Amino acid sequence: MSEAYYEDLTPFRLNETECDELLRTQSECTFCWTTKAGAPMGVIMGYVWRNGRLWTTATSQRARIKAIRRDARCAVVVTSTGVALPPARTVTLTGRCVIHDDADTKRWFYPALAARILPEPGPARDAFVAHLDSPLRVVLEVVPEKSISCDAMRMMQESFAGLAGAARR
Repeated sequence: MSEAYYEDLTPFRLNETECDELLRTQSECTFCWTTKAGAPMGVIMGYVWRNGRLWTTATSQRARIKAIRRDARCAVVVTSTGVALPPARTVTLTGRCVIHDDADTKRWFYPALAARILPEPGPARDAFVAHLDSPLRVVLEVVPEKSISCDAMRMMQESFAGLAGAARR
């Protein structure tokens, strides 16, 4: 590896298949928005990756919903931590957030999110769906406009291999 200080991380990007696999496998993301004062803010949320969009939910009285209504720009960060994928992989999506409050969206989304959070069918999953179905709840659709990704494990492996080769010279 010739880039000792990693000014250029493009060789360590995930390919499209790896990004999609991470987004489909993980069920938790960091959802980020900007406050009225212009400060960045983020929270961990469960999500569903469907048709190239990231879907999540919150009640409409949450500060993040008011912020998204003011400025739809957002970012989402997903890592491979805690799932059965190679470690140290990340995908960050930036884009616009669309807020849905229609029954059709809620009808497909609540069971889909419950299945991601609680993989085993049964009373707990059913109770979670019922809990989600509240009058003030909205569904958030993140429409990606840009993404960045990194496979830090591959970067470290190539670095160590490069260091070992340099030490032998």
